[in-house]
Order: sequence, then C-alpha cells, then structure tokens
Amino acid sequence: MLEMNQDVQQELQTRVSPRLIAANHILEMSSQELQQEVNRELDDNPALELGDLKVCPTCGQPIEDECPRCTRKTAQADEATTIPDPTEQYLENLAWNSSAVTRDEDFDPLTLVAAQVTLEEKLLRDLGAILDPADMPIAEYLVGSLDSDGYLRCSTYEVCSELDVDPDRVEAIIAVLQSLEPPGIGARDVRECMILQLQYLASQGVEHPLAITLVRDHLEELGKHKFNKIAQQLSVSAEEVEEAWEFIKTQLNPHPAGGSEGVPTRSGPRPTQGYVIPDVIIGIKEDGKFDVEVVESKRFALGINSMYQQLLMQAANTSNALSDQEREHIQHYVSRAKMFIANINQRRQTMQKITDFLVDYQADYLRHGVRQLRPLTRAMLADRTGIHESTVSRATASKYVMLPNGEVIPFSNFFTASLSVKDIIKEMIDNEDRPLTDQEIANRLSEEYGYTVARRTVAKYRDQLDILPSSLR
Repeated sequence: MLEMNQDVQQELQTRVSPRLIAANHILEMSSQELQQEVNRELDDNPALELGDLKVCPTCGQPIEDECPRCTRKTAQADEATTIPDPTEQYLENLAWNSSAVTRDEDFDPLTLVAAQVTLEEKLLRDLGAILDPADMPIAEYLVGSLDSDGYLRCSTYEVCSELDVDPDRVEAIIAVLQSLEPPGIGARDVRECMILQLQYLASQGVEHPLAITLVRDHLEELGKHKFNKIAQQLSVSAEEVEEAWEFIKTQLNPHPAGGSEGVPTRSGPRPTQGYVIPDVIIGIKEDGKFDVEVVESKRFALGINSMYQQLLMQAANTSNALSDQEREHIQHYVSRAKMFIANINQRRQTMQKITDFLVDYQADYLRHGVRQLRPLTRAMLADRTGIHESTVSRATASKYVMLPNGEVIPFSNFFTASLSVKDIIKEMIDNEDRPLTDQEIANRLSEEYGYTVARRTVAKYRDQLDILPSSLR
C-alpha cells in the first residue's frame, strides 16, 4: 500500500548574493580595468554621474591645483627648472607647426600618438614585407613559438608535421626570421644566438677576429676560462683569447628579446612594462609615522544625478503622475548607481585595511630597503586582519604601491621573501673578484647571512635577475 506524506524540513544553504559577486568583481580589477568599468557604467546608467575631479598625472591623487607631494619632490630635485610634459609638448608643437593638422573642434590629439607595437607584431610585419604570402602561416607558427627570451622553441620537424610543409622551406623562413632585429632573435640555442649577434655586429663594422671562432668551436672551454689551451689550439696568445672573451661578454646579449616589450611566448605575451599609476601611496609624515592613502578609488567622484534624485523623491509620492514603468526605471537605476558606488567604497576600505597592516608589519622594509623584508604570506595577512584569504588575493592582484622613496612596486612584492635574497645575490656578483659559482653563492648566503638556499634555487634566482652563470660571466 502506497502512502503519500508531506514533511517540512529546514535546511541551511549558503548562497552568494548578487551584491557580493559585484563587489568581488570590482575588488579584483586592476586600475585600468576599473577605469573601463566606471566608464562603461557611466554610459549605461543615466542615474550615475562623474563630478569634475582633477588628479595628479604622476601619482593619481585628487588635487585642486598642484599635487603637494609630487610638487615638493620636483622642487627638491630642481627648484629653478620647470620641465614641460613631453607628450603635451609634442602634441602642442605638432598641432601648431604641422600643416597637415587642421584646428578642428572635433580633432582628437590622441590619434597622433602611435599605439604600442609588440615584438610579435613587429616581427610579423617585417616578415610580411619580405616573404611570399603563402609562407606567412609558417612565419606565424615560428613567431608564436618564441619564448620570452626570443629563442625558437619548436623543431623543424614539428613545423613540418603541423603544417605539412617541406623542411627546406621551413629552414629558409627561419633564416629570414633570424635576419631581423633584435639580433639573435629566433636562435635555437645560446651558441647560435651569439653567432647571429656577432654577424650583425660585423655588418655594422664592430667585430673581433677571434670572436666567432671562439663561440663556434670553443664555447665550453671559453666558459671554463681555459684561455691557454684555446690559445695553443689556435696558435695565438692567451691575451688575444682573453681580449676576445671580453669583447664577447660586453657586446653580446644571451636574451635577445629581453629589452623588448610584449614578447610573444607560448603562454601569451609578456606584460608590457609601461608607466603605472599607484593604487596606494605610502608616505612619511613630519613626525616620522607612515601615512597611507588609497587614492585609486578617490579618482572617481561618482554620485547620483541630481535630476534622478528629484525624480526618486517624486516617485515616492503616490499622488505624482509618474507611471509604474517610470517609477520602476528610476528606482532601478538609482539603486544600481548606489550599489556601484558602495562597491567602489568597499574596495577602497579593503585596500586601506590591508595596506595599514603591511605598513606596520613591513616597517623596516619601508624605511631601510629590501634587505629588511619580512616573510609574509597572504594567508598570514588574512589571519591577522580577519579578511578572507581570497579577498586578500583579489585586493592585491594587479595593484601597485608607491613607497616613501617614490618607487612604485606591485603589491605582490610584500609577499615575495626572495627579494632580499636576490638583492644579496646581485650584490655578490656585482662585487665578485672572480665569477662565483651557484654553489659558492649558496655557501656564502648560509655562512654570512643565515639564508639556507639550495644551489638550484640560487640558479633560479640568478636567471630571474638576468645574470649569466659563472662560466659565461
């Protein structure tokens, strides 16, 4: 016999509110992304308006006339000289001196500023001017296979298999790629990179008669400084070999794409090292205490449109002639504007709380430099401040801080304990009488500074500092 019963049961469920989702979305945005989001919301929401607010072009702080912080630093550097902004000067000169520019009210001077071109785009543009269009798919595959240093990380066989083309054709296009600037681009190893750069220097009239021979036939021995052995094999003096080695060290760069922006890699382009405006400014007051100012969110003087405020008051009056649809429209956009402003304020408060803790915890680092950086994780910060770890991660990702010395660094530096070790390694190598091996550096770190670091870790840090191994220094 079947029975049908109705049971009432209570169950607790955690549901994320739309307000929290929106707040987290705004919190994790970078400064540029937030600017775009504010512009988008201003376009979409008629109830939201942006008040007139002048900001300092250097630090982004809201100002009335001049930024007291940046003006003071400029005055200290050069009290007698006023240096015009180069971009403004360029645009002004171009607008008044070029006959090609008409003084039209709708003219936008920013159209005169060239867009930044990545190395990938430059290489493809140059290859497109040289190669037959039918060869461009191969060229695109090769450029897309360059690593962050500019080395080619795919084999000829891989390209042939992927694109079903002849190996000689691939090699010919690789040769064209390697003929482009920066010299050494598209090399498959350090030896080939160095030879390409030496050939380029020779074409510019800068060369050493032994350099290519040493790199091509004696690179391993050269790295071990076996100058006498090489000299005997080449029937030259050891001084000539050492002189050629000095030429190689000073003229060649084993990271051909290292100085280029937007370098293509298999995981995407390298971030562009452009100018950044800090989200937070840490200063020192006259009494010696730190002053923390979250300026990023203050750049947006957002408010409710006065007309919509009046309409909202009218909508509350039932005797008003507004229709239900009009009331719904007003209430919807005003509520949306208030929530958007509240989320930006919440972002500012969260960043303020996090930075206040960092200033207190890393005070020695802020006063005395990177050697005094204390180990800190985001989990530790979350535990000390009561902020959820995921919120800490969102609030510090893609954000920048201006230190009291004027340096702008990413927030992540506060959580990178290896910075102090890297600084010591760099100082050791800068002051070395002879090239120190990674193991010798690891030993000195332990004996002189109390850092227990493995040789492989030293090698990793040295590579991140773009410093060659001892055999190539």
